[in-house]
Amino acid sequence: MNEPTHDGVSRRRILYGTAAMGAAALLPVPSARAAEAKRRVAVLGGGMSGLAAAHELVERGFEVTVFERKALGGKARSIPVAGTGKGGRRDLQGEHGFRFFPGFYRNVPDTMRRIPVEGNANGVHDNMFPLTSTRIARNGGRSDIITPDFSGSGGGFDLASLQETLTGVVEQAGAIPPDELALFVNRFIVYMTSSDERRLGQWENVPWWEYVRAEGKSRDYQAIVARFLTRGLVAVKEEVASTKTVGAMGQAFVLSGLGLGADGAIARMLNGPTNEAWIDPWVDYLRGRGVRFEVGQTAEALEVSSGRITSVRLVDGAGRRRTAEADWFISAMPVERARALLSPDVLALDPSLEALKDLHTEWMNGLQLFLRRTPDGIGQEVNFMDSPWQITAVLQSKLWDRDIPAGYGDGNVLDTLSLDISDWDTPGILFGKPAKQCSPAQVVKEAWAQMKDHLEDTGRSVLPDDLLHSWFLDPAITWDPAAGRSSNDEPLMVNTVGSWKNRPHPRTEVPNLFMAGDFVRTSVDLATMEGANESGRAAVNALLDAAGSPAAKVQVWPLYQPPELDGLKDLDAHRFRAGQRNLFDTM
Repeated sequence: MNEPTHDGVSRRRILYGTAAMGAAALLPVPSARAAEAKRRVAVLGGGMSGLAAAHELVERGFEVTVFERKALGGKARSIPVAGTGKGGRRDLQGEHGFRFFPGFYRNVPDTMRRIPVEGNANGVHDNMFPLTSTRIARNGGRSDIITPDFSGSGGGFDLASLQETLTGVVEQAGAIPPDELALFVNRFIVYMTSSDERRLGQWENVPWWEYVRAEGKSRDYQAIVARFLTRGLVAVKEEVASTKTVGAMGQAFVLSGLGLGADGAIARMLNGPTNEAWIDPWVDYLRGRGVRFEVGQTAEALEVSSGRITSVRLVDGAGRRRTAEADWFISAMPVERARALLSPDVLALDPSLEALKDLHTEWMNGLQLFLRRTPDGIGQEVNFMDSPWQITAVLQSKLWDRDIPAGYGDGNVLDTLSLDISDWDTPGILFGKPAKQCSPAQVVKEAWAQMKDHLEDTGRSVLPDDLLHSWFLDPAITWDPAAGRSSNDEPLMVNTVGSWKNRPHPRTEVPNLFMAGDFVRTSVDLATMEGANESGRAAVNALLDAAGSPAAKVQVWPLYQPPELDGLKDLDAHRFRAGQRNLFDTM
């Protein structure tokens, strides 16, 4: 029988411990240089997830090199329009799509606070500000709904806007039959009270169109509840979009509007071009901490030996190839690029990664319209709800805190209308073709026509043709005249029904390979800046575990879940396991 010591630890355990320490003393002690040699990390991709991973790693003492094929910042970056700056002005600024920061983002804002900017107490975070005015535009002579601009930049909320908004609210309230409104409220309550088990086990496999029972409903119900909430907001088609994903986004928006689980206002924008307001200060900070950036280097293959990744093969724009070694590798590329690295040797180490080939991408790209004047009747942001291409737009003069004609272009561009085109597959109203089958010039004319169809359907003039100075389409879109269609070098991963099972964990079965990117499993569960940032944090935490690092784990914020609903969700978990419907699923 073991005799306890005075602190309750047996003498036998003390003897065992003493023996173990003696044995350890006979083993070689790793040198500081050997320990340091295990801290080299290659981050493959310099977009949102790659920069987030590099940020967390370098602050924990790792030696980080970021390899990026195109430009740092990924889809969030600004894209200067080469040759447009005259007289000492900077080039006009293009975008893959304008930057929008919902209030429920928590991980991205945390990173932004930690990027120092001279004069900003909260770093880059202070370059965000609340969106104060928006217009939900309808066509067919229907009145729009306009939220007031209390910022002082929009000239206040005039009587005409008030009249239009009140009329629009009444019209929209009457457009959807009461029984359909009740149905949608019921579906929202069902989702809010559904357990995680039901969301993943049932709603993940149900299309949003089916979940909200849009078939046979009114045109406005289908346009607003089914189509706009999917194609307009998350660039997925309502017939194949996962209810788990669309429902989670809807819940997050509603809760953040109530101030629950929110970092700030329900919608925020940057006060300048993305690179100037965010990406450039970020890269400068990381470079100052020791991160190395190698831009123009495409990760072509991962080289495997002894069950680990030993190096990455890189190719530059001239076709020159080389290899780069590291101890740890984080793939932080979009899914279509990450798939290219999954050689038979890599898949032999982690066969589950084969499922990445089943993930789906769609197009959501930007178009900038450079204007000679600031148009009347457009606030900070406009949703063209009935547009076939699901267009949303922001007016830069209402967002940026800088003089556009004095600072950019040739001095004749006074404003920029920056568009996101979310649906590239539905025929337009001018040429009768989807955006994918339109030349760049046709894309511009079609988008202009769809906006006029909403803004000028009551007889006013908002977008006269002489307003347009020039335009810039996301260069990821490449037109092939012979084929009569475009290709897209930077598509967006979308959450189709049942796709969760095909998405990887941050830690793979390859001992020194980790996955980051907006397609990795995250709480946000959507291809967004927030999802990419969260995945970069999760990949770093997995690497810290694998490396046995004593560094503090990276904080990760999941989507907020109201604790007041825990009881109903626990009940629903029991009902789901018993094969029963949600308690409120009665309609």
